[in-house]
Amino acid sequence: MLFEYQTRRLRLRILKPDAASQVLNFYLRDRELFEKYEPDRVPQFYTVDHQRTILKCEYNLAFRLQNIRFYVYLKENPNLIIGTVCFHNISGSYYSSCEVGYKFSSAFWHHGYASEALEKGIEVMFDELNLHRIQAFVLPDNEPSIRLLESHGFMREGIARSNLFLQGEWRDHAQYSLIRE
Repeated sequence: MLFEYQTRRLRLRILKPDAASQVLNFYLRDRELFEKYEPDRVPQFYTVDHQRTILKCEYNLAFRLQNIRFYVYLKENPNLIIGTVCFHNISGSYYSSCEVGYKFSSAFWHHGYASEALEKGIEVMFDELNLHRIQAFVLPDNEPSIRLLESHGFMREGIARSNLFLQGEWRDHAQYSLIRE
């Protein structure tokens, strides 16, 4: 597996700790948006030092093929992160599966970038890591995310009740999966 891939318009990279300021900038640009869909952040999350620590951990997990977060850039602007696609809980052997999550800066919505990045990530998981199944959990009212998953062949499997603690309460999530043909 490579640590950088390209699509027609994008670069997907696994980053080293020296990119911490770029990552922090990405999170700060859409802080309120991202926080609606993710668990509460520790106060130091919004610091360069904390992002450096996270990147170091993510880089090591990528080497072990346990967690792969691709930071997404436009080819024409290789210094501005526009989104991430993360494949986590990667399990080989009998499960041969992982979960996927993604987020993109609102300034880059409605251009097909999330779709293009997700497509490349799925290709890497299926063709290079030889996984059999990718699953995703999404809030049932997050229609854009559901449309994205369904456009890539993900099928709804049901509701994962009280799946994730968000903004002070346990929230149900719709569970989707994509099976390698």
